[in-house]
Amino acid sequence: MTEQDAVKLMNDMGRRARAAAARLAVLRPEVKNRALMAMADRFEAAAADITAANAHDLDAGREKGLSAAMLDRLRLDNNRIVAMADALRQVARLDDPVGEIYDMRTRPNGIRVGRMRAPFGVIGIIYESRPNVTADAGALCVKSGNAVILRGGSEAIHSNSILARLMDEVGTEAGLPENAVQLVPTTDRSAVHAMLQMNGLIDLIIPRGGRSLIEMVVRESTIPVIKHYDGNCHVYVDASADLDMAERIVMNAKCQRPGVCNAAESLLVHEAVAADFLPRIGQRLAGAGVEIRGDDAVCALVPTAKQATEDDHRTEFLDLIISAAVVPSLDAAIAWINEHGSHHTDAIVTRDHDNAMRFLSGVDSACVHVNASTRFSDGGEYGMGCEIGISTDKLHARGPMGLVELTTSKFVVLGEGQVRD
Repeated sequence: MTEQDAVKLMNDMGRRARAAAARLAVLRPEVKNRALMAMADRFEAAAADITAANAHDLDAGREKGLSAAMLDRLRLDNNRIVAMADALRQVARLDDPVGEIYDMRTRPNGIRVGRMRAPFGVIGIIYESRPNVTADAGALCVKSGNAVILRGGSEAIHSNSILARLMDEVGTEAGLPENAVQLVPTTDRSAVHAMLQMNGLIDLIIPRGGRSLIEMVVRESTIPVIKHYDGNCHVYVDASADLDMAERIVMNAKCQRPGVCNAAESLLVHEAVAADFLPRIGQRLAGAGVEIRGDDAVCALVPTAKQATEDDHRTEFLDLIISAAVVPSLDAAIAWINEHGSHHTDAIVTRDHDNAMRFLSGVDSACVHVNASTRFSDGGEYGMGCEIGISTDKLHARGPMGLVELTTSKFVVLGEGQVRD
């Protein structure tokens, strides 16, 4: 595809999305909800077609040598299709943020000043591997009144295509404007570059994938970007931790789904419990096939551990690998996480309330957990239905991005004929 062809394709998609966004912004909540419910039903009815399309992507991924973790992110089976459909239904049941007026104040002259939630307009989403992002992103954008242009990775083109087509077809039948959900039909990278220059047609770009993808988007985009960087998530086992609880949390955080951004990549243990905890967790992790890369103290206590490099302590492995270190204090753990982590999700295991509160206040991350697995860092688990991604930015949105985070605000003034003196 030539650069000129890519620009034409993306501008045509942008103009269609802009027209759809104008109608979506004023659409009644019940219409959007009905459409999302219908999409969920269609996903389940078309499960055989979806898994067949996904099989093409999995076969191609194996030929390309994708890792087991990447193939797991790509895979759609019946259970995951049902989960996608359930997420759409959850989004449909959530309160619609569009048009909500909040923070209303009455001024001395009688005018009332407040804010109203409003859609951004058109959102462009660039993502890799996970085809369920197509469903989640489409649903959240529709419910929040935004048209969406989706650009998935080449490894999931067949899966993404059928999901986006079903959403557009069913949505239109249920009363949504045409082109509310569009998927870029080519895997040519020139389309991405054209997409990132579409000021005036796209209002916001959200990249979701590896660091290299996000850095490229930030570097090239002339449109505001909300970023989702690495998930180097930590579990810190405090001196006062219930070690049985700590063991359950670490095993879940690392092993339940190691190829996702909220899996634990780093383990910190207070020196007061290191001799008791590290041998047992080391044995459990090794039994689950996890490679431990530790500092000197960890290697002295865990015979199977390998010596960690400085880079290991900063790495999102997305695999059955974990870095580990022993720290002398809670403050040292907080400082370690803030220096080595990615500001995504970090957890403490402790029975000390004051330490829990210090950890919550001191750790500079989008999501901070006490006595709970990092795997709960998810829009669905937080009661948001599903999410576009987990923003590690600090401006506009931070953490899982659900319906409210996909709206902006406008000031509204209600008066009774007042004029300014």
